[in-house]
Amino acid sequence: MVYQVFPDRFAPPDAPPPPAPPRRARPWSKTPRKGRYLPSAGVWSHELHVWGGTLTGVRAHLDHVAALADVLYLNPIHDALTNHRYDARDWTRVDPLLGTRDDVVALAEDLHRRGLRLMLDGVFNHLGRTAPAFQRALTHPDAPERAWFDLDARYTHGARSWFDVFNLPEVRLEHPAVRKLAFEGPDSVVQRWLREGADGWRLDVAHDLGPALCAAIRQGARAAKPDAWVVGEVWNDPRGWLDTLDGVLNMHLRVLLLELVDGTLAPARFGRLLERHLADAGIEGLLRSWLVLDNHDTPRLASRLPKPWQRRLAQTLQLALPGSPVLYYGVEIGMTGDGDPTNRAPMRWDEVPGHPELERLRTLLDLRRRLPALRFGDATVLDGEGLVAFTRHTDRVEETVLVLVNPGPEPVTERLALRDPRLMSGSPLEDALHPGETVHVDAGTVRVSVPARGARLLTPRMPPAWGYDPYRRLLQD
Repeated sequence: MVYQVFPDRFAPPDAPPPPAPPRRARPWSKTPRKGRYLPSAGVWSHELHVWGGTLTGVRAHLDHVAALADVLYLNPIHDALTNHRYDARDWTRVDPLLGTRDDVVALAEDLHRRGLRLMLDGVFNHLGRTAPAFQRALTHPDAPERAWFDLDARYTHGARSWFDVFNLPEVRLEHPAVRKLAFEGPDSVVQRWLREGADGWRLDVAHDLGPALCAAIRQGARAAKPDAWVVGEVWNDPRGWLDTLDGVLNMHLRVLLLELVDGTLAPARFGRLLERHLADAGIEGLLRSWLVLDNHDTPRLASRLPKPWQRRLAQTLQLALPGSPVLYYGVEIGMTGDGDPTNRAPMRWDEVPGHPELERLRTLLDLRRRLPALRFGDATVLDGEGLVAFTRHTDRVEETVLVLVNPGPEPVTERLALRDPRLMSGSPLEDALHPGETVHVDAGTVRVSVPARGARLLTPRMPPAWGYDPYRRLLQD
């Protein structure tokens, strides 16, 4: 489980340091609103508004994080002009408004004491236009940094920029000096942070970096920490990218899942697309990937799926499908936001105690912790019509989970072929979501009923120790 934090908006500081112009401080009670474009800076005015969240504030709320996840992922923390910090001025320096390198080290130590890991956001495809390296390249014809960028008057802004955004000049990451700074060698950004306590990197716009550079960054990370986790932001089909990265942000499956729940995709069609996805990407790569429903670049889940039953089904599937689910801060209390900047609002800590969505999420998280197959099992799609049906399974039959979801407005009853020869005919499957409700395996099939807009997680109920046990010899093998 991964918990994502936008550092400026997660925890209000006791005494926020005053931001230097052109940044402007905003009170925690205010919701971000879209501003006006500032041509001279090449940014929107709302990108310069800061709420004052700090790394020390994140440390103060780690009990909340630890109750929901075992990985903390931070959006960029390096020095930058904007509040989102995807326009780095200096990859090596922590933004003073957030804290210091020592604060990051202390955060990592606090996480490790709790058994959690820390993932940082690596934005190596581009820098910010205010970066000293870029300014030297613009103003000094003999500056070595000119070779770091593709400068040409034929480009809209005089330099190749990400998405033609004025403030985001792309970096020639192939250049030896840039590679050395970013990820090659013990003093590189990637390797030094891993030695100082980080456990992995999320690579921003990894699809723009390309497979070769992704592989090189992963190699650099492994040199510093052999078990480092390098996950790429890839908005493409994951197939092929999983050869060069440990995992991807599985935006492909996100699209399918959201459209299933909002009624755009029929359950049978979703099942076919899921089966193709599993075959194309492979279970190992998907297990290492992140399953995202919302983040800082998308509408928040409660805005994308405004009905509580929709979010309940979406999160049930998120925790049951292969991959590491990502919880974007505030999703646990139903925070809303249609897009940037409203989806980056300050965390509402006043709504946390007793919030019904948090309580429901805790129930799902407890099930995921208790059912190993949901965390690391293989997946097999079953042939449902009005139901989404698949199993998660390991080499232990008793850990099998039959996942059933009915996104429709009417109850559905179907007979499903289980596609698992280990499940014994006549043996009961009990609903982990609704204890006491059971169905029985019948010659490799099962007849199941799922209520409207409901879900069931069925697991084998093993026989008592001194009764008849059809699994006795199977479990001994």
